[in-house]
Amino acid sequence: MIMANQSVTLQLPDDLYTRIQRRAQAAQHSIEDELVTLVLAGSLETPSLPDDLVSSLDHLTLLDDADLWRAARSHLAPADAERLEAIHLKRQRVGLDAVEEDEQTLLSRAYDRFMLIRAQAAYLLAQRGHDVSSLLLKQP
Repeated sequence: MIMANQSVTLQLPDDLYTRIQRRAQAAQHSIEDELVTLVLAGSLETPSLPDDLVSSLDHLTLLDDADLWRAARSHLAPADAERLEAIHLKRQRVGLDAVEEDEQTLLSRAYDRFMLIRAQAAYLLAQRGHDVSSLLLKQP
């Protein structure tokens, strides 16, 4: 398949042009090739999130700081976390049956949901000027 190329003329701020020029030199690309690489990387479709998760993430913007801190520190229920770890270890040792595969899928989705909510809450707190570095420290 032959793809047609189109020309585009861009006016870039000097600092942006310099950064792109450095990237191109480091990758041994032309500036044009580096720009194409950046445009392609920025245009890759990202998977959409389920509507209920999008709604939950959007709702975080309405919370006050205290509630955001609670969300940022939330955890998967201990029983679910323990079960997910047990299933993961069993998968490594002997594999899982279909029921366990389904359970792992559900628990993994719940874990991913918690992590996205925690990350968004931390992001919003940082945007509001809070130091969120304590959220990055490993908890005992």
